[in-house]
Formats: sequence, C-alpha cells, structure tokens
Amino acid sequence: MLSLRDLADLVTKKLQKDLFVGAELYGKKDDGLYPCRVLKIVENGVGKTQYEVALLGENKKITENAILHGEDLVWKKTPFNRKILKSFIRESTCRSIPWVLHEKLAQKHGISTDLPEELRSKFFLQGGQLVNRTKKRKNENRNNVGEANGESGKFKRNKGETGKPDASKEENNQPEDEPVKYPIDDLLVKPGPDDPLFTDRPSPSRDFNVPMDCIGDLLMVWDFCSSFSRVLNLWPFSLEDFENAICHKDSNLVLIVETHSALLRILIKDDGEYSLALQNKKRKSKISLITWTEYVCDFLEMINVTELCSCMTTIKRGHYGLLDANAKLGILRELVCHALETDLIRGKLDDLIEQRRALGATVRGEALEYARKKREEKEQLKGESNGLVVKENSMESTGSNPHMAENGEENGDMMEEVISSRQSNAFVNRKQLNGQSKKGEKQKLDPKVEAENITNSNEKEEQKQLTGEKKEDQEKKSKEKREQRKEYFKREMEKRSIRTNPLGKDRDYNRYWWFRRDGRIFVESSDSKQWGYYCAKEEVDALMSSLNPKGERESSSTTAGKILS
Repeated sequence: MLSLRDLADLVTKKLQKDLFVGAELYGKKDDGLYPCRVLKIVENGVGKTQYEVALLGENKKITENAILHGEDLVWKKTPFNRKILKSFIRESTCRSIPWVLHEKLAQKHGISTDLPEELRSKFFLQGGQLVNRTKKRKNENRNNVGEANGESGKFKRNKGETGKPDASKEENNQPEDEPVKYPIDDLLVKPGPDDPLFTDRPSPSRDFNVPMDCIGDLLMVWDFCSSFSRVLNLWPFSLEDFENAICHKDSNLVLIVETHSALLRILIKDDGEYSLALQNKKRKSKISLITWTEYVCDFLEMINVTELCSCMTTIKRGHYGLLDANAKLGILRELVCHALETDLIRGKLDDLIEQRRALGATVRGEALEYARKKREEKEQLKGESNGLVVKENSMESTGSNPHMAENGEENGDMMEEVISSRQSNAFVNRKQLNGQSKKGEKQKLDPKVEAENITNSNEKEEQKQLTGEKKEDQEKKSKEKREQRKEYFKREMEKRSIRTNPLGKDRDYNRYWWFRRDGRIFVESSDSKQWGYYCAKEEVDALMSSLNPKGERESSSTTAGKILS
C-alpha cells in the first residue's frame, strides 16, 4: 500500500512509459534528438511496442515519418507534475491506504471495484465500504469480553441481591460508535438529528446565446481581455456585449475587430514566430479595419490547426460573420494562448506577482508590529502589578515589626527607676492630660480628614473611569482602523489578481466560478459539458441553504465560505 507521494510517482513513471497518440516528445535518430509527435502505436507481437512518429521541423511542420522503439522516445518534461497528480488522486478517491475510487467515477469509466488478491486477506467490502478484517475481529473480541464480564457480574449480584436489572450487559451489547470528525467526503455525509433543513439545489439559468460547449472559451477569452485591457490598449466590455458580438453575423463588428487587432498587435510586438511570418510575407505592422482578416489568416496558417484552417476560405472572402460561434471562439482562444507566452504579458504578470508580494509583506509587518505592541503592554501591566505587590509587602513588614516598641518600653522602665515617685506621678498626670487634649483635637480633625479622603477617593475613581473609557475608545478606534486596513489590502490584492480560480466544488464535483467584472455565479459540471449561472439574491441564498458544511467540498472553509465572501 503506497502513500500519496509514492502513488503520484508511480503514476508519473507509468505515464512516461506508456505513450499515447498525439503525445509530443523527442525521438532519437541518427545519433540526434529531434522533436516528434506520436501518430500510431504499432504492436509487433514480439513483446516490444513500436511507435510511428512524425518528426517535426520549424513551426512544428512534419518533415518525415519514422518508426521508433519506446526506449528511443524521451519526454522533454513530464505530462503532469506531482502537485497536479496529487490533487487528482485526492479528488478521485474516497479512502486512502488502500486507495478506493469513488463509486460513480469507477462506474463511469468502467473500472472494476473488486479487491485485488493481495488485499483480500486484510480487507473486505461491506455495504459499499472497505472494512479492515483485523480491526473488525478486535472489535468483536472486545464485545465478547464485555458480554462475558456483564454476565459474570450479573451472576455475582444475583447471589447477594435479587430483582435489580443489569445495565452493563445492555451497554456492552451496543458497540460504541466513534464520533465522526467533520468535514469528510461529501458523498459519505449522512443527515443528523441536529442538522438544519437543507433545501434542494436550485436549478441554474442556462439561457446562453452561444452553444453550451463554447461557454468555457467565451469566459476565458473575455476574462483575459478584461484583466489585461490596459496592456492590450482595449476598452473594457461586458460579457453580455461580447456574447452578442460573437453571435452577430456582421463581419466588421467593432468589438470583434478591436479584440482581434489588440491580440495580434501583442504578437507582432513580441518579435516572435508570428512577427517573422509577417516579415516573410512583407506585411506592414499596422492593422486596419480592412486588413485585419488577412492578419488572422496569417495566424491560422502559422498555428496549422486543421479545424480552424478550414475557416480561412470563408474569412478571405470577407464573410467572417458567417462563421459559427465554435470557430470564432476557437480562433480567439488560440490568440489568447499565444499572447500569454509573449514577453509583454509575462512581464505584466511578473509585476503583479511582485506587487502582491510587497502587499503581503506589508500585511505581515503590520501584524507583527501589532503583536509586538500588545506583548509590550502585557509586560508593562505585569511589571506594574508586581511593583504594587512588593510595595504593599514592605509596608506590612515595617508596620508589624515589634523591635522599636520593645526598645521604647525598656528605656521608659529605666527612667522610671531613676526619677522619684513624685516626679513620676507628675509626669504621668501631665501625660494623661496631654493624651486627653490630643484625643480631643483628633476627634475635632477626624470629620475634616474623612471628608478630604472621601473627595480624594472619588476623584481617583473618576480618573480611573475616564482612563478606562479612553482606553476602550482607543481600542475600538484601533480595531476599526485594522479592519479598514484589512479591507484595503483585500481590495488591492483582488485588483492584482493573476488568474481566476473556481470558488470551489459541491458534492457532485460541479465547479463554481465568479468574475469580478460580472455579478453572476457560474456553475460548470464535472465533465465541463454543462454550464449555468445564478444571478438573483434569492437564487444565491437558496444555493447556500443547499450546501452541507460537513462535507469537504461544501464546507464553509471552501465553496460556501468563498461564495459568502
């Protein structure tokens, strides 16, 4: 049983070993390494598989065909990297080690769900779930031991007392269910008694003007033109206008002409393959309303895509508007793919990445500064409280020290022994009189002192309340300021988005998309053949009410949380 990393490595080696028709790689011939494309897989019956390949020259043009062995073909890079394979494995399985495919996915592709022979001694299927034989046997033994202990306990109790039911046997008969740690796979989530009422998933709107299989290309081209409108020198346009322009039969529609011209200019400025092709044909670099179709035909000749090359005759005749939506969006899709490889677009992406990094560093710096200030305030308060405790302890120690009082008494006794009894009596009488007069003065002064103490204590309490209120106001203002800064950084990050990613998936692996320049939430089916959208607030609320947060894909941290934000 392999870990996720080992399984991804095994699949990578398998993909490198088993070639498929259409794979582009390098072939060894005449002590040289040449780019080629697999045309056909030839089985010679000897045990070694041979491949009929087309050797490619400049602009990927076929120069000659050859038959090569598998060891003579080398990948320039792996078809899929490890990160993509790991993500694919996680989405396709419902259990790890051993890995178990989703039942619907296995049925769709005709994959057997029977256990391999090497695993049948350790696992078995029960109710569609994979069960470990060893664990099940241990649980049964534990239950049997519990039942035996329950019976012996009941027998002992019946000897001493009768008529009392044995609750331990009933408890041991019921195996303890381990609590489920959510979120889990969405298809394994079962309704619970404390769950809210989940509504049915609302059906999305599907009133698109273009065919359903073109929606993905439509969104991709429009999102690219909107995101890089400044680089393309193209005025932003809405998705609805772009969709209507694609379906229009006019050959020189301004939106269509400007979009094609902007993408073609990017390719010309790059001084790449397309620019060289125009130089060979001695074309001018200026694209106009009359000549833009010629530049489109030159681009189609360069990429040499069979499906799109068949449209060249219609375009040359000046009937671009008569092309179907698939062909129009196919041409624009290829233009966008080639534009993404230009230095101008890549430079813009690098700038956006650097700006996002700078914003992230600023956010982290502010968070660290705030944490440092909080830590210093705590340490300061802790130091002040320790100082007060030390001061109180010192006051208590000096007040309770009896040495001074004892020394005074001893000196008084010695003086009384020296002086005469008459003088001592006079001294005592004088002392009593002084004590009585001092008591009278104290009694007269006590009400004034008490009044002053009361006013001082009231003033101190008022000052404490004022300082407390000031601190609360300051904390509230600083919190509001931090929230405003967070919103600001979030908006700035969204402005510098590098690519549009789906919000998430639901239990059926449908993907949800949201574009900043369009208010709708688009839904793409798992096979990318069906599209829909939600636009009204009621529809979005109904969609949120149908998502179960206990599932991995529909949890608040993925799909539901991103739709809400």
